[in-house]
Amino acid sequence: MPVYKLSKKQLVPIKENPFKVEKNLQTLVENNLAILFHLQFVRSEFNLSGLRIDSLAFDNEAKAFVIIEYKKGTNYSVVDQGMSYLALMLNNKAEFILEYNEHCSGTLKRDDVDWSQSKILFISPSFTTFQLEVINFKDLPIELWEVRRYENNTVRFDQHKPLSSVATIKTVSKKSDVVRTIAQEVKTYTEEQHLKAAQPHIASLYARFKELVLAISPEIVIKPMKLYISFRAKTNVTDVVILAKALKIFVNVTKGVLNDPKGIARDISNVGHWGNGDYQIQINSDDELEYIVSLIRQSYKINC
Repeated sequence: MPVYKLSKKQLVPIKENPFKVEKNLQTLVENNLAILFHLQFVRSEFNLSGLRIDSLAFDNEAKAFVIIEYKKGTNYSVVDQGMSYLALMLNNKAEFILEYNEHCSGTLKRDDVDWSQSKILFISPSFTTFQLEVINFKDLPIELWEVRRYENNTVRFDQHKPLSSVATIKTVSKKSDVVRTIAQEVKTYTEEQHLKAAQPHIASLYARFKELVLAISPEIVIKPMKLYISFRAKTNVTDVVILAKALKIFVNVTKGVLNDPKGIARDISNVGHWGNGDYQIQINSDDELEYIVSLIRQSYKINC
């Protein structure tokens, strides 16, 4: 889609300024991983067993490694390359942990990593129709991001979303031992999976909650995690655990900061919990939904 600037009530097209060298795009992403993808940079150009990973990152919320590859051409298979890198990771877990500890001054152990939430990001100026078919596999841990740079130093990152979520990688795994091994260990998580546990009225309640939270700001996006669904902008704003008969909502605000006149948010600062923040609210009806969203709006203003 063309991008314009407004000049004296007239729209003036802004020309693209493509990345001529892949390394320039790589450097830009690595310097801004926290802003772009909420990831921690581990290292660049990680060589192992004859393969080279462009960028290695770590998702501190998911407790999982993320591999990032940058592409300018179109003559490569996203599935084949993605599966090769995932297999490399799962077969060399100790080496990945060592890289993290050495480059991030960490003390990460094998059991600290949730290998099931490993994933790969491909970043490119464009993808072919064939490559885009990959994201229609509902259980394939691959994301495709298109990047555009313009003459006014504006840069856009857009994630391609699946057109369908019916196909499963299990149909491919029957023909490949590598894919079958990865499919058994690495999982992707969706809203639909979380909603399976919910009774119909709770699923409807979640839909209404989602609508109101997303209306707070266009910056807020949904990221299904293993144990909860995250609503995040620059950081997590609220997280939701979907139960059979209730929604457990976490408000990402530090203890003592939340203005809650009705006192419905429970202080969980000293209690172990899945979501982010020091406050939790459990609901099974929409009686206080508008008020709860006003508390989440505070979280957005504080964190974003």
